[in-house]
Amino acid sequence: MFDIRWIRDNPDLFDDGLKRRNLEPKAAEIIKLDETRRSHVKNLQDMQNRRNAASKEIGNAKASGNEEQATALIAEVAEIKSTLQKSEEEERALTEGLETALSEIPNLPLDDVPVGADENANIVHNTEGDRPQFSFKPKEHFELGEALGLMDFETAARLSGARFVILKGALARLERALASFMLDVHTTEFGYTEIQPPAMVRDHALYGTGQLPKFADDLFRTNNDLWLIPTAEVPLTNLVRETVTEEAGLPKRVTAWTQCFRAEAGSAGRDTRGMIRQHQFSKVELVSLTTEEQSLDELERMRNCAEEILKRLRLHYQVLVLCTGDMGFSARKTYDLEVWLPGQNKFREISSCSVCGDFQARRMNARYKPADGGSPRFIHTLNGSGLAIGRTLVAILENYQQEDGSILVPDILQPYMGGLSVVIGGE
Repeated sequence: MFDIRWIRDNPDLFDDGLKRRNLEPKAAEIIKLDETRRSHVKNLQDMQNRRNAASKEIGNAKASGNEEQATALIAEVAEIKSTLQKSEEEERALTEGLETALSEIPNLPLDDVPVGADENANIVHNTEGDRPQFSFKPKEHFELGEALGLMDFETAARLSGARFVILKGALARLERALASFMLDVHTTEFGYTEIQPPAMVRDHALYGTGQLPKFADDLFRTNNDLWLIPTAEVPLTNLVRETVTEEAGLPKRVTAWTQCFRAEAGSAGRDTRGMIRQHQFSKVELVSLTTEEQSLDELERMRNCAEEILKRLRLHYQVLVLCTGDMGFSARKTYDLEVWLPGQNKFREISSCSVCGDFQARRMNARYKPADGGSPRFIHTLNGSGLAIGRTLVAILENYQQEDGSILVPDILQPYMGGLSVVIGGE
């Protein structure tokens, strides 16, 4: 959400930001909606003032014995009250119209974000680790998992339909091990507080982080008007909705391992095999809440935290700076971490780290009280994957595969696996 006063004062900057997002200018349209609303509010206030004044005049007229004037004033007040009711309804409609128009506009990119239409304009920021070499043709993760008897898409489809999987035995434990490892690192070394949030939220929570109203088709809704979370970013960021935090408590860093649910409405025909794009998956999410001055440094810190997980797993990866046409709705700048998958012979996204400025905080009314005693300011929010568990499991299967189809367990995960060093199949 945007500050309408900033748009009024900076229409060219606003439209320039939208242009960099490959969108048409909106400032004139938004300002016109606001002017209509403000004019209506002024008329409403004038009517309220006249009603209040006429109400006092009634008493004066009656006190002086001027019943004719009192009767006329009573009729005037009654007419104003009737008009006010309609005007207040119109004012609410105009305000809702303006808020709806603003709520459907994505955040404006930072100046250093590359301009582009799609993923082809993303820029490689850094590349880390060594690409594994094989003396045989590496297989894809679903081939390996099914051959081990530990990954079952067929039964999952009978239970739930397409884009679901059942993990068994050592692979189920490996997924849990990955989550425990990531949470341990983020909480004990990087200062994040672990949270176990609800997996269902109300409309206003998804509105606050920007998934609603524009992306409802990508979400799952229950029959009692709750939504399954597409990411723990939603409940974690909304922890501070409608609150005022002391500046001394910032930055605030929280993390959670949750199941996530996405309809993948726009992904027909993409990644139909395997675990890359599922309706249900688990993820360790990182959320930071900061002041404006802290936010950009916090983005670099968050990216480094996510990268450290990949480094300790000894996985080859690259970091991209997303262009304006590939960023998420609420983001001002985004880094994507892409892990190398030898079975697919390409990099695939495994984490996204974004800074959102005060865009989400305005939608949530989340503020902080400055240490200098000034007026409350809007918090700046950041979110990132630290990491997507299913995709990390995929990366381990493909990068640590052996010619006989077994999977080596990375050294750092073996304590979480009861000392198991190789997955050889069987339940």
